[in-house]
Amino acid sequence: MRVIFLLATLCFSVHSFAQQNTITVKSEQDSIVAKDSIKPWTIKNKAGLDLSEVTFVNWNAGGSNSISALTSFVTTADFKKNNLTWKNKVLIRLGANKQEAQKLRKTDDVLEISSKMGYQKDTVSNWYYSARFNFKSQFLYGYSYPNRENPISKFMAPGYTFLGAGAEYGKNIDKMSLYLSPLTYKGTIVLDDKLADSGAFGVEPAVKDEQGNVIKDGQRVRSELGILITSSYETNLFPNIDFKSLIELYTDYVNSFGNVDINWELLVNFKVNDHVRTALGSHIIYDDDISTFKEVDGMQVEQGPKMQWKQILGVGVVFDF
Repeated sequence: MRVIFLLATLCFSVHSFAQQNTITVKSEQDSIVAKDSIKPWTIKNKAGLDLSEVTFVNWNAGGSNSISALTSFVTTADFKKNNLTWKNKVLIRLGANKQEAQKLRKTDDVLEISSKMGYQKDTVSNWYYSARFNFKSQFLYGYSYPNRENPISKFMAPGYTFLGAGAEYGKNIDKMSLYLSPLTYKGTIVLDDKLADSGAFGVEPAVKDEQGNVIKDGQRVRSELGILITSSYETNLFPNIDFKSLIELYTDYVNSFGNVDINWELLVNFKVNDHVRTALGSHIIYDDDISTFKEVDGMQVEQGPKMQWKQILGVGVVFDF
């Protein structure tokens, strides 16, 4: 009996030990599979359409029938592995307005490509070594309405490029960050002969003789090297209301140090459901190299640099895919 009891106890111990090891091996295998299944790339696409329309029929107070549309497309491709992050974004936005007795007019036109790479030294620090690239331009001709004869902008006239390296601080970098770059290149591109010869967007104008003949063509690219500071902030004000802010400050070392270019965007999204939302936005730009124009007696008269402001209010549909 004692022998049988000892054999039974031994068998039970061996079985328990094997079962524990099996569970441990399985747990380790599951952990390895889970770690391998985490994909470093995250790709998102978002398309939106905002519409507004006003129609009058025998309206005593008067008015003009109109319809406006704004389309947008955003694609992002983000990479994250260990302490390295790489975020890429393409933004396309086009808007138009049609009023009674008027031709179609452009209300918005944006092409923007951005890429930033950050390296976090360790998980304790909130500082990242960071490098950034940004390109901005437009697709269609821009006019100072009602003048449609002389475009004041077009694709790559202007085009802006920023390329620099610095440091970025962000405890929760997806929601709030501060980027400091003491060495950032800014290139202003004007690939249009007429605009370049006139010195539009800060490039060197053409040199002409007394008869107005061009002796030396206007500059096509203006290069600057300076300091760039950007700050971004994103939060949920309420369960269905999102708030975003992005401000960029840039000053050139050589040409006009201390004269700060400002680019500030604010956006408030009111979410109705997964596909319907209302957006309220504000965009302020000040660039000393950009002159404004005013039509006087059929002529475009330069008014010098001024603060530019654009306000957006729209209701539309959004699709994520």
